Amino acid sequence: MLEAATLEALARLLTAALPEALGIERAALLLWNRKLDTFEALTPGETHLSALRPDSPAPIPESGFLLSEGTLLPTKGGRDGVLVPLMARSGVVGMLVLGARAGRRKTPFRPTEVRLLSVLANRAALALENHLYQRELISSERMAALGAMAGMLAHDFRNPMTVVRGHAEMLLQDGLALETVRSQAELIVRMVDRLDRMTAEIPDFARAGGRVVRRRLPLRRFFGDLADDLEKELPGVSIVRVFDLSEESAGALDEDKIRRAIGNLVANARDVMGGRGVVHLTVRVVPALEDGGPERLLIEVADEGPGVPAEIRATLFEPFVTARKKGGTGLGLAVARRFVEDHGGTIELVANAASGGPTGARFRLLLPLVAESRPGGEDGAR
Repeated sequence: MLEAATLEALARLLTAALPEALGIERAALLLWNRKLDTFEALTPGETHLSALRPDSPAPIPESGFLLSEGTLLPTKGGRDGVLVPLMARSGVVGMLVLGARAGRRKTPFRPTEVRLLSVLANRAALALENHLYQRELISSERMAALGAMAGMLAHDFRNPMTVVRGHAEMLLQDGLALETVRSQAELIVRMVDRLDRMTAEIPDFARAGGRVVRRRLPLRRFFGDLADDLEKELPGVSIVRVFDLSEESAGALDEDKIRRAIGNLVANARDVMGGRGVVHLTVRVVPALEDGGPERLLIEVADEGPGVPAEIRATLFEPFVTARKKGGTGLGLAVARRFVEDHGGTIELVANAASGGPTGARFRLLLPLVAESRPGGEDGAR
């Protein structure tokens, strides 16, 4: 019993192997939850535990005896079966219900058998408690993962929702020119489309790596539009652009994920600078790491804030790590790293710029600049 690999394997030992060794026709196992409002049962004829409510009918053997502290006590049931409470360190974790034993008339077990059954019940209770604790631990880890996923989504939804609300309020003003109304409405539509794509990516958060949907982008125009959009989404931020890119430069990237990764870096920069300041966005193409490999796209995002505290630099990209930000979730950099690594790239915090440049935090992204997306597979084009 102590070596059973799973809860159900242990349950089958108690309801099949043990009764067979004792010469008992049938047995059932009941496991309660902590609130005692539902329980799981492995009943005769079943092979898997199933959830039951206390008022649910179940084919459980009737019992005329209760095993208590090494003694069989008669009950009002008038039958030959035995109720065996499974007492662990935390209390009663379940009940083993043994049916009638063939050939026994007055009591189902001899005193030596009762003592042996008591020892087995104690060991079974400890094993059950360990399995139940392990299952609760796995469940809590899953809930923590779901909480992290929800936090990431809430973090990324905040900026587009702010833009939608702000421009919707502007449309309520009287006397707006038709061109202004059209411009505001188009921006709202783009933000809603972005939210829709983000919602579709929810399953990606549950996996170690997300699906990358690449399409060929003109790099100079893409990063210019991105900087324009971020200045609208994040009032108070001014983006200084240094694009060492020709008009013909292009590469296959997942547009939404790159937008969100850089958007998170710029949003964090605004927060650490107190809500307004200058962010420097540098983009250029650098040589491949090896002959025959793809060129790489280097992106640097630097702010003029106080920099990153030394105590969190080693864990900066882990979820829920934050400092110098009011109301920060600590998820922005974790999401950025996820999306960069989905592209096969890297992201790192680099040393502050030399004298005359930005003095705050500087993040460097290196992405393989795939010229054409690969047909088929998850890393495909749209």
